[in-house]
Amino acid sequence: MDELDELLERNRHWAESVKLGDPEFFRQLSQQQNPRYLWIGCSDSRVPANQILGLRPGEIFVHRNVANVVVHADLNCLSVLQFAIDVLKVEHIMLVGHYGCGGVRAVLDGARLGLVDNWLRHVGDVLQKHRDVFGGIDTASMQHARLCELNVIEQVVNICQTTIVQDAWERGQKLAVHGLVYSLFDGRLRDLGITTTQHGALADSYARALARLGAARGAD
Repeated sequence: MDELDELLERNRHWAESVKLGDPEFFRQLSQQQNPRYLWIGCSDSRVPANQILGLRPGEIFVHRNVANVVVHADLNCLSVLQFAIDVLKVEHIMLVGHYGCGGVRAVLDGARLGLVDNWLRHVGDVLQKHRDVFGGIDTASMQHARLCELNVIEQVVNICQTTIVQDAWERGQKLAVHGLVYSLFDGRLRDLGITTTQHGALADSYARALARLGAARGAD
């Protein structure tokens, strides 16, 4: 049995076990998707959105890329964002980073990985913007964790500044944007405190989130 055959066999066992536990599962799943949440996260195989949140298929719309970056020229991400907001009417957008992110590590180490280096330049911009923060952090592991957090905060700002989100808020659509970071070490999500529900509140949310990181840094 080759690897694909093994995966197909695993799929068959999974489908049968799901139907055994809930005979109506796939029929109901095929009828519609009506998620309240959009997850924008890292492509890392260790960070599965549904499992982390304890949600069933159909309950969360997902977009993933290396290092959970939101770029205004990325039509893939923007198309997902627009479809989620305008068509699916999601109420929550979750930008989720994670500790131990390989893309963030590559930026800190100055590693050259190939084509992806150009994508990770956006994380490099976050590092340069907050360069003064890292002088007071002694260990490489804590520097890595802090850049993971700052990257989440900056990507939340990028989401909130898209015309898609701004237009939704302008027409009064219920929509909250959240920034969270996931720990591979204990499976827990941490709220970074930058939740924003209207454009005029973004600056205050951003300042509070950075202040929280500053307080945490002082306690390290």
